[in-house]
Amino acid sequence: MPILAFPKETLKGEMRCALLPANIKAYKLLGVDVIVESGLGNGIHITDEQFVQAGAQVIDSRKALLQAADVVLGIHKLAESELPSCRPNTLLISYLDPFNAADYLASLCQHKLTSISMEMIPRISRCQKMDALSSQASLAGYVMVAKAMFALQSVLPMMMTPAGTLKPAKVFVIGAGVAGLQAIATAKRLGAAVTAFDTRAVVAEQVQSLGAKFLQIDLGDTGQTNQGYAQSLTAEQIQKQQAGQAKCIAESDIVITTAQLFGRKPPLLIDAATIAKMKPGSVIVDMAAENGGNVVGSVAGEVVSVNGVTLIGTGNWANEVAKDASQMYTSNLFNLFSEFYNSDNASINIDLQDEILNACVITHQGEIVNPTIVSHFNQEVA
Repeated sequence: MPILAFPKETLKGEMRCALLPANIKAYKLLGVDVIVESGLGNGIHITDEQFVQAGAQVIDSRKALLQAADVVLGIHKLAESELPSCRPNTLLISYLDPFNAADYLASLCQHKLTSISMEMIPRISRCQKMDALSSQASLAGYVMVAKAMFALQSVLPMMMTPAGTLKPAKVFVIGAGVAGLQAIATAKRLGAAVTAFDTRAVVAEQVQSLGAKFLQIDLGDTGQTNQGYAQSLTAEQIQKQQAGQAKCIAESDIVITTAQLFGRKPPLLIDAATIAKMKPGSVIVDMAAENGGNVVGSVAGEVVSVNGVTLIGTGNWANEVAKDASQMYTSNLFNLFSEFYNSDNASINIDLQDEILNACVITHQGEIVNPTIVSHFNQEVA
């Protein structure tokens, strides 16, 4: 019977976990054993005893847990120093950041470990139930509005009181992907006046359906990828975007930037000159701060002030609502595993002809097998 192992997350401040007691019964019905590292659920107040009562075995030794596993499932990737503890042909499933992890991928190959990157699951109808990027981004959009609201020294909704009328706060959201749309919806529910922009004109209708205004900026031909992501802009198009949105930014109380290009450095959307035009006390939340930032002056993992404007770049946004984030991520993991687990022969068949596995399996049988990652590293060498 295959053994699924769930190690405790070791990233500083991480409260989410990759398994909830409620998931264990479903895994067991597939015909697998579940082992968890002691303390797995501490961040969201789930005790070891709750995992035991649900049918899992709790193991104190992290090394022993990894040595026993056929499949290791987590949020963040194992430390490179832990890979020798895994037996050859063990399957690792987590976020891998494969575009920026050449040495790590080489180590996976050296130890003959098969790996699946949760970031690489394609955005197609068949994958919606396992799309962790979208589930966590939706929560990130909500959290970013909450962060901005508490940093702003004004209320968001219009208030009419005997002491006078308070105007609604102006919120500008740049990027109307999953996170951006949730940010728009959340800000509208809180009573703000919301404007949004996206390089993909096709999302204007979605923005307007949430009650927000769509800022029209003519960038020429932009389009989107076959999975719905924004295409990279030319330097000239980025300049047009910066100029076109500068007035809206200057008039806004809160600006939220969500422009990220997976596997590439995010575009710079707000420069120092634009920040200088903003009202003191305004707030910018930079979703991309951890990867290089959309905003000049934002700092990954920190909240800083520039010319009286608060720049929030704390990152790991879904972790701020760790309980719900864990529920969504654990569901994504189970749906992925159950899609490819064959109960008849008690194994996952790594069929690289399958469109999902072809996209998300990174290493297998000692080689990097993902065509996108292979092409990426070949271009870097060239």
